[in-house]
Amino acid sequence: MIAKLRGTVDSVGEDSLVVDVNGVGYLVFASARLLGRLSTGSPVSLTIETHVREDHIHLYGFEDDVERDWFRRLTGVQGVGTKAALAILGVLGSAQLLDAVISRDVAAFRRAPGVGPKLAGRIVNELKDKIAGVALGSDAGAGLRVGEAIAGSPTSDAVSALVNLGYGASEALRAVTAAARTLGDDARVEQLIRSGLVELAPKDSVS
Repeated sequence: MIAKLRGTVDSVGEDSLVVDVNGVGYLVFASARLLGRLSTGSPVSLTIETHVREDHIHLYGFEDDVERDWFRRLTGVQGVGTKAALAILGVLGSAQLLDAVISRDVAAFRRAPGVGPKLAGRIVNELKDKIAGVALGSDAGAGLRVGEAIAGSPTSDAVSALVNLGYGASEALRAVTAAARTLGDDARVEQLIRSGLVELAPKDSVS
């Protein structure tokens, strides 16, 4: 099983690239987000997920282990194949995926080509319980955990308030998380809402 490849980008296609490793070319399928950052002749190091089937061996490449783990979670959802998983990873980064699952932001998943409302809803419903206890990306120090946001807390109440004001679920969650990091775990709902609004305000409009 191939778990990692380090070499040079030989070519980049619509949904894959060829990695030259000491003269051997490996065809690796990847997300549009990752492919868009690569160029022919540049060095590359990819975390690899190897799928072995009766009629083929496919390699799927990722920027890091975190992105690969999301690919595994997504393909574990009924109806989500490798193509759909890569499409989702093409429009949502790892932190955005976690935000979308926590806040049950079905619309975020529908941005991926080929993902309709039913499948997007299933992804959120099946993943929300599987990621309980996972820290919110780089905001691990904020004290906000997946379980808190789902079960209900001042943070989730603040997120709901911002969503009711017209903000997207994912951006509201990220703003409240940033506010919680600044204010501490004992912050009240109204404090989180006010600080969240500051986070969401255009930077040039904040005095």
